Amino acid sequence: MRNTQTLSVSHAMVIILAGWAVFADARTEPAAQPNILFILTDDQGYGDMSRHGNPVLKTPNLDRLQDQSVRFTDFCVSSSCSPTRAALMSGKYPLRVGVTHTISPRHNMDLQVTTLPQLLKRVGYTTACVGKWHLGGDMEDTNPYNPKQRGFDVQVKNPGRPREDRLFDEAIKFMGSSAAAGKPFFCYLASWFPHMASSKDAPEDEMAKFRGMGYDDNTVRFLAMVSNIDKNVGRIIGWLDRQPFATNTVVVVMNDNGGTQGIDIWNAGMRGCKCTAWPGGSRAFSFWRWPAKWRPRDVDALTAHLDVLPTLADLAGVHDLEKQAPGLDGHSLRALLEGRSDAWFNDRMVFQHNARWGSGFAALHKERMAGVRWQRYLLVNSSPCGNPACTKDSQCPALRRVAEGDTVATYTTNAPFHWGLTPGAGWALYDLQQDWACQSNRFEQSPEIAGRLLQAYDKWWDAIYPEMLAAGGDVPLDKRKEKK
Repeated sequence: MRNTQTLSVSHAMVIILAGWAVFADARTEPAAQPNILFILTDDQGYGDMSRHGNPVLKTPNLDRLQDQSVRFTDFCVSSSCSPTRAALMSGKYPLRVGVTHTISPRHNMDLQVTTLPQLLKRVGYTTACVGKWHLGGDMEDTNPYNPKQRGFDVQVKNPGRPREDRLFDEAIKFMGSSAAAGKPFFCYLASWFPHMASSKDAPEDEMAKFRGMGYDDNTVRFLAMVSNIDKNVGRIIGWLDRQPFATNTVVVVMNDNGGTQGIDIWNAGMRGCKCTAWPGGSRAFSFWRWPAKWRPRDVDALTAHLDVLPTLADLAGVHDLEKQAPGLDGHSLRALLEGRSDAWFNDRMVFQHNARWGSGFAALHKERMAGVRWQRYLLVNSSPCGNPACTKDSQCPALRRVAEGDTVATYTTNAPFHWGLTPGAGWALYDLQQDWACQSNRFEQSPEIAGRLLQAYDKWWDAIYPEMLAAGGDVPLDKRKEKK
């Protein structure tokens, strides 16, 4: 039974005096099942916050939340939004569940997948998807790919993508009503901001902060949208921390892919951006706060979006997870969150693939726009396929243009750096502990490491490729209709 006891008067006074930076007294006993608020931002990069060194953006609320959280400093996501969302919802590599692009039907997540909200509902949670879904059937409640058919009780669709304030208002409303009903909640709040597609919605008062700095209009709008996200994060956390269930609510905040419009201002020293195989395409911030349980600190283990489902299922009390959701690629972060060691992560590898090949051309891209992370190393291949017909909905043309001398590409005026090809258009090895900018290729100096990672990648691709085809991840161009 859930513990609905409110905070004592003394605790309430401490919260009033200390604001939302306070953490619960160690004697406060949390309920067996924590509430979960998961906030995912869209196209905000690792470097798009002041705490990570950004010289322009001021993000006091994200900074404060970071101070209160367990911070995974080497956290990997996919290099574009739908694949990351598929990993979060499934605990599996996006290719395995058929999500290889952001276009229909290649963003449709395999209907055989057991999702995170389905697992949580089985142990008594009420669930809401607020904002961007982008895994198929977004606007049709009866579509089998729609969130309401994948385990969510509530979907706030946000048609036309109005300003973000409404999303945060709806999330607050959902959490409040769930708590009043005495049920644990899972609120998946997926912002549309600061994605460039929503630039028309940037608030004027936020844009005014960045005008006159010499940036173009798109960059001003992007910075304004990040600032607006920060404001709303502060607003929702401020509301949460005034509630009696605050100390028993897990808050997770992360971004969905690498940096975009802001990378030429600051990219935390990393090479690469969204949709590239370089580390700047897939490194994410990942903050986890549970006031009643976890001590804020940095954790440098190699972690990933694949770990979100097993972690939240573990915290929620889902038993026999491997039986209910077989074939997971992730691992629970619970031990790391609680300050304990977990040997599983010592030899962990994370396999990466941009997967944005032209539909029907998957076989040509085994060793294109791909990588392996292991410990401090990145084995990476940033190069296009050799078929000139691979053009529509593919990243190959962008890489070809850079190889031919283009200096400007999507998101950047420094295309040779952020979109550049690996030396010799093949595999390269970098020590990210010393070289996030990927300037010193160690492939020849460390042949044993390079060989081990390449062998592991071959094994991974050969195993996952038939699953990807079976799940619809390489639908030919003439069959690009929403699967029903």
